Amino acid sequence: MTAELRGDELIAERRLAAEPDRVWAAFTSPASIAAFWGGSHATVPPHSVGVDLRPGGEFSLDTRAPDGATRTLRFVYVTVDAPHELVFDEPVTGLRTTVTIRAAGSGATDLTVHQRRLPPELRTAQAANGLASILDALATHLKGQR
Repeated sequence: MTAELRGDELIAERRLAAEPDRVWAAFTSPASIAAFWGGSHATVPPHSVGVDLRPGGEFSLDTRAPDGATRTLRFVYVTVDAPHELVFDEPVTGLRTTVTIRAAGSGATDLTVHQRRLPPELRTAQAANGLASILDALATHLKGQR
């Protein structure tokens, strides 16, 4: 899975071997978010994940890098349309993330993560690889839940 940079946008698409409801639950359950959000580059302590799943509600988590550095991420939900679409903004930078979940038949789901208004420091191959690794970790997490 790769992610594509287009100016101030980053778009990643992936077909997942899971029904849309399971993919939605992975993006909205604190335990599942902790299991995959760090991808291959960080871990997320389960106790750090907060989800207030409603427009205007906050979604937050801590990421811990291999060197032990911890960074808190906070987002505000704009759209919550179960199990099809989540839109959330990062209030400091204005980054908007849209997660689109579509049934693909035979128990599969097509997932698109589209980030807009990327700040300059995230317009890099490293950021694209990071998003791709998060979706790889999501696929592995969903396989383990069968």
